[in-house]
Amino acid sequence: MGKDEKSEDLPGIVVTGASGRMGQMLVRLIAESPAARLVGAIERPGHEWIGRDVGEAMGGQPLGVVVEDDPLEAFARAKAVIDFTAPAATVEFAALAAQARLVHVIGTTGLSDEDLKKLEAAARHAVIVRAGNMSLGVNLMVELTRKVAAALGGDFDIEIVEAHHRHKVDAPSGTALMLGEAAAEGRSVELQRVADRGRDGITGPRVPGHIGFSSIRGGDIVGEHDVLFAGPGERIVLRHVATDRAIFARGALKAALWGQGHKPGQYSMKDVLGL
Repeated sequence: MGKDEKSEDLPGIVVTGASGRMGQMLVRLIAESPAARLVGAIERPGHEWIGRDVGEAMGGQPLGVVVEDDPLEAFARAKAVIDFTAPAATVEFAALAAQARLVHVIGTTGLSDEDLKKLEAAARHAVIVRAGNMSLGVNLMVELTRKVAAALGGDFDIEIVEAHHRHKVDAPSGTALMLGEAAAEGRSVELQRVADRGRDGITGPRVPGHIGFSSIRGGDIVGEHDVLFAGPGERIVLRHVATDRAIFARGALKAALWGQGHKPGQYSMKDVLGL
């Protein structure tokens, strides 16, 4: 069996936001993967990459995939779409992916409650794997956060500190919110009722039971997350530091392959990783 013939048997994957940092990393990873093939690269209408081979647009060798602005045509050739874009675009892609019955892997953060309702509707018809962070280490940290929060009493305050590059547009990060949700679940409370997302001025003493968030933005920080459990006379700190965005791309590709053959519904990296 020749290389080209073999590639036709592999799941075809579309990358949205192909010109972005994550988009380019995903394009390279899928192009090199022995388990998947790149069949589409999507950018917004009017983008300078439209009509160009995505490999050449990235400054490399041609990959035989032309960047396009019509997701419908690309989705028709695919088995999965990997999406690290913006909330409005992700919601639109979810509806189209549901129509095409594609696995939709979502790494987009900053989604509103209304956006999440629309994703829930799309998941009735297709597999959606959504996570604020696709890395194995972070998802293990989420589970540890849940267990530590459940084990420690109310004497321990919980603070989540995250740091990212200067270009990140949402705060707290999706990963920080994942960790906050895990801590809240460990304490059997709703995060929305106990979250403190910013402090300024005369705030008064810390509210017992609240979960605090702090966001740092600067330079080229890939991603750093700390969960601090501060109690009388002692502190426990869980920490994850990402030094290479490739961990997110590898996790997203793993999710896209895992979703093949699963029933429609919403899944997380916890499901993908069997945690």
